Amino acid sequence: MITSPKNILITGASSGIGAALAEYYAGKGVFLALAGRNEVRLGDVARACRETGADIEEKIIDVTDQAAMQSWIEDLDQRQPLDLVIANAGISGGTGGSDERGNDEGETVAQARKIFDINLIGVLNTIEPVLPCMVLRKRGQVALVSSLASFSGWPGAPAYSASKGALRLYGEALRGSMVVKGVKINVVCPGFIKTPMTDVNDYKMPFLMGVDKAASIIASGLEKNAGRIAFPWQTYLLAGFFGMLPHVLSLGIFSKLPEKS
Repeated sequence: MITSPKNILITGASSGIGAALAEYYAGKGVFLALAGRNEVRLGDVARACRETGADIEEKIIDVTDQAAMQSWIEDLDQRQPLDLVIANAGISGGTGGSDERGNDEGETVAQARKIFDINLIGVLNTIEPVLPCMVLRKRGQVALVSSLASFSGWPGAPAYSASKGALRLYGEALRGSMVVKGVKINVVCPGFIKTPMTDVNDYKMPFLMGVDKAASIIASGLEKNAGRIAFPWQTYLLAGFFGMLPHVLSLGIFSKLPEKS
């Protein structure tokens, strides 16, 4: 059983949780394949990881490009059989946007499609090329980064909460089907973490957690092979409670929350 992964792929590694996880795992004898879309930020993360002695491969790639993802990951796994894949790339958005004239446009269909494409289809494009390889080896670990927003439908962020909800359920079901094949599947459900994604929020975020602490919690959960890594615990309890409420009650509560931009 692999407890200290040596060959690791992380998407969304140019900032936030992905960058923090890259720096957490970086060290001598570790190979990190870091994927992102911002060349400057990804280069900064890769440089910091190289300073620890890690072997780094940077890849500027769009996770929604299925052919490109499959080609790169299959080639990557042949060269460096992957122990751990962290499908972390994701975006957020909500109903608080406005058009160029300042008119309230809510969450457009185009915005919703983009969120689903990256948060859900992008994850499938990340894990589908590597799962057959791990099954053949009878070992490997895949982490899907969902959110505590996955436990309820947030009126202020419909596509975000729905895409993360679909991802969580998919990952938890996949864990059950893969356990007999020797492949570990873990679903990560963070609450509010201080990242560029949350920096744009203009409302109070309860139990906001630093990104380095979040990375440490995730890595610890992966080492223990926890099926669901959900944190902070206070927000997890609230998310679970709201998710169990009758819809008329939860809708009344969520409709009073601020819109996400």
